[in-house]
Amino acid sequence: MELLTIGAFAKASRLSPKALRLYDELDLLRPARVDPSSGYRYYAVEQLERARLVAWLRRLGMPLAEIRAVCAVDRADAAREVRAYWARVEAETAVRRDLAAFLVDQLTVESRRDHTTMLELRYAAHSDRGHVRTANQDTVYAGRRLLAVADGYGSAGAPASSAAVEALKFLDEGEELAAGSVLNVLEDAVRGASEAVLDLAADGADAGTTLTALLWTGSKLALVHIGDSRVYLLRDGELFRITHDHSLVQSLIDEGRLTPEEAASHPQRALLLKALGTDTPPVPDLRLHEARPGDRYLLCSDGLSAVVPDERIRALLAVSRAPDTTVHALIEAANAAGGPDNVSCVVADLVEAAA
Repeated sequence: MELLTIGAFAKASRLSPKALRLYDELDLLRPARVDPSSGYRYYAVEQLERARLVAWLRRLGMPLAEIRAVCAVDRADAAREVRAYWARVEAETAVRRDLAAFLVDQLTVESRRDHTTMLELRYAAHSDRGHVRTANQDTVYAGRRLLAVADGYGSAGAPASSAAVEALKFLDEGEELAAGSVLNVLEDAVRGASEAVLDLAADGADAGTTLTALLWTGSKLALVHIGDSRVYLLRDGELFRITHDHSLVQSLIDEGRLTPEEAASHPQRALLLKALGTDTPPVPDLRLHEARPGDRYLLCSDGLSAVVPDERIRALLAVSRAPDTTVHALIEAANAAGGPDNVSCVVADLVEAAA
């Protein structure tokens, strides 16, 4: 077995001797031989491939614990792990990008927004049991500032979804929050919602729920999202989904291991990766959205999105009707598709405030 000194191995692998000593201590890249007298490390030529992989993964920004996991599996599984890691990085980068855009807007002296245009929400909300379920475990809420949907599950799913929404209702009262502080306030409110749901579980109940909400600040909409309920935006006739499902099938789609068509019939399509009611409070998605007159928002449980295609949702939202009429049209569409689940919708329009 041909051995290289630590200096020669560092040069060949593009890892510094200091990094190699650290990876030895972490049991990530052990030397092939250590001189018992001097403690000098020697590496086998065959270790170069693993060392170069470690170097590439470090340049990618992957934490050492995840690098160890990648190095412990075969090449095909390693490729899937790298793909999954990068999908998470891109999702986190998107959140930071939105925050950066918000900060630039706040710090720019000459704002592009027309501050003389006052906007307000016009809204409607409704929840329906559907045609199959014996009870409705969804909870919806719509007020002048707060819009929310929660989809409960388990034997105490209905109390769980109700408790989650109740924990946010105080945001609909009092003075409007400044856009700069609203995300912190929302995060604290979700922490309270998580504790409320956990209190139900502490009584022995099987309780969990999604929670997706929009909070109007007077100039922007703040989003908080956990689970697989969704928010859609209809703007200039185009439909955009502005939430990302925290579900097993969505993670498999992100990793390229499943197509959206396959996900629709996957046996574990209801399995959530994030929800309120777990021992470890989930980290919610939080972001701000620029408001424009004429925007139409839809918040819905998966009782709608799982059975009504996005194009049909777009068509129903695009018809110029009042939010209440549109909400009932969406629920009717879900029930016409079999109504296999509870279905809940909130539709809200951003319009110029009355003088």
